[in-house]
Order: sequence, then C-alpha cells, then structure tokens
Amino acid sequence: MNVEDLPGVGPAIAEKLREAGFNSLETIAVASPAELVATAEIGEVTAAKIINAARESADIGGFETGDKILERRQGVGKLTTGSKSFDALLGGGLETQAMTEFYGEFGSGKTQIAHQLAVNVQLPPEKGGLNGSAIMIDTENTFRPERIKDMAEGAELDYEDVLKNIHVARAYNSNHQILLVERARELAEDLKNTEKPMRLMIIDSATAHFRSEYVGRGTLADRQQKINKHLHDALRFADLNNAVVMITNQVMVRPDAFFGDPTRPIGGHIVGHTATFRLYLRKSKGEKRIAKLVDSPNLPEAEVVFSVLSEGIRD
Repeated sequence: MNVEDLPGVGPAIAEKLREAGFNSLETIAVASPAELVATAEIGEVTAAKIINAARESADIGGFETGDKILERRQGVGKLTTGSKSFDALLGGGLETQAMTEFYGEFGSGKTQIAHQLAVNVQLPPEKGGLNGSAIMIDTENTFRPERIKDMAEGAELDYEDVLKNIHVARAYNSNHQILLVERARELAEDLKNTEKPMRLMIIDSATAHFRSEYVGRGTLADRQQKINKHLHDALRFADLNNAVVMITNQVMVRPDAFFGDPTRPIGGHIVGHTATFRLYLRKSKGEKRIAKLVDSPNLPEAEVVFSVLSEGIRD
C-alpha cells in the first residue's frame, strides 16, 4: 500500500506529505494530526482518518502481548563503545530504538565517544557494529575528520570509506537543528536499501543552541516545549530505522547544593524523561574517564573507568 492509497489522500496531498518527509506509511502512522494539518493543509478530521488508516496498514499503534514485544526486541541491535567494561555497563552496548544521553563537563569525553560510535557503527555485527552509516548533527563545530582517521585505523578500517559513511551537518541555531532531524529522515529513506543503511544519529550537543537562545525564566516554557518535540522527533527516527540515537548534553553547577555532586545536566526533566539511558561522564587522571549509568529502564546504577587514547575509546 502506498501513501496515495490511504483514504482522503489524493496526488496533491501525497506530494505535500512526501515533500515534508512523510514518504512511507510508518512515518504517517507515528505522526500527530497537527503535523499533517500544518504540512498538507487539510482539516484535522481528515488528518486523523489518514493517520488511523496508516496505523492499520502498517500495523502500528494497537495492543500487543508481552511475548510479541519480547520477540520484536530480539531485533534490537547493540553498538559497541570500543571498551568491554563500558559495553557491560550498558548491557552489551548502546541499544537501537533508544536514545542514550551522555552529559558531563568539557573534556569529559562526550565528543570523543560520539566520534568513536560514528566509526564503530560501520563494523560488522560480529565485531560489535551495525554495518550502517551515521548522521552527525554538529551544533558546536566539534566534528574532526582527523580524529575519525585515527579511530578508523585503530579499528582496522579504511578511513576514506569510513568518512564517506558519516553524514555531518552543522546546525547554526535551534530551528536549523530541529529541521536537520527532519532532513535526516529523508536521508535515511534514501539509504534504506543500500549496503550501509542509516543506523546511528548523533546530536552533539542537543542543548547548546537552546541554552544560548532562550535566556531567562520567561522563555523557559517555550524552550522546554521545543526541546521536547526535537528529542521526540529523534526518538521516532530511532524507531523507524532501528537506529541508535546518541545525544550529548552540557551541564550546569548548582551553587545551592551543599552535599553531593553539584553538577546537573541542562534541559531538566524533559531531557531526563525522554532519554532511555543517561550517562554521567567525569574526568579522571590522564586519559582515564569515569562513566556512571544514572538512569536505565532495565539496568542498575553502576560506574566504570575507560580510557580515551589516540586510537579511540578503550578499557
């Protein structure tokens, strides 16, 4: 069944939907009526009918028994970090169909891990990879192809081929950043049936632009609303493409915290609830870093030590 076959969708509406990135039944099935109303200039009742028909055709949105969900979760992939102890902390690596957030001070290794994952995703599954391509949305101009070269050589891969499979976009402001996630859906659709389908999205950093553009308490509600939609769009990308979504987050220091670590991630509860896994990174001596699993739906809180070496992330 094509988009045109849905009730209420003619050639003109189908064209508008495709231009906005709704080019498959799955993407329409997980959209909200408000998104289709804004995109295709149709009424809300028509939009709801189109979405319901897409859900029935794509078999999305109904109740399922637990054994069916367990069976479907057998298809969840795991992406290695390059460190066995780090992978063990995450239950075998970063999960597909989930969002993993890394937060910490500057120099704690967030961007290093992002570069490493962009290389590792191209490895075959038997080596901890997903045999796919990567998208990196770079908000702070931190992507360095020279670093990819070092890490690719450390993983015994041809660095020129590795660089060709990493699609980088520099986000210049928060609106551009939101738009790039929509563009990523189109790129993933183009690569769907190639040798290296899209299996990883990195947003480094997810909160930097929002933090600099929305200043003061008066803008907080608007900022949180936009971050919420942005992260849910990224989560939808993970579900539709069986991909890993990795985001980095900046931190702030709470001056009123007299006990414990005063470091807190930006974005408040919105980011905390949306991320499936949360990891707190801290500096240690020399090249050593400490990763703490702060939140996970199925794993206990724990810490590991890993190293950031010239060849990449290692034990």
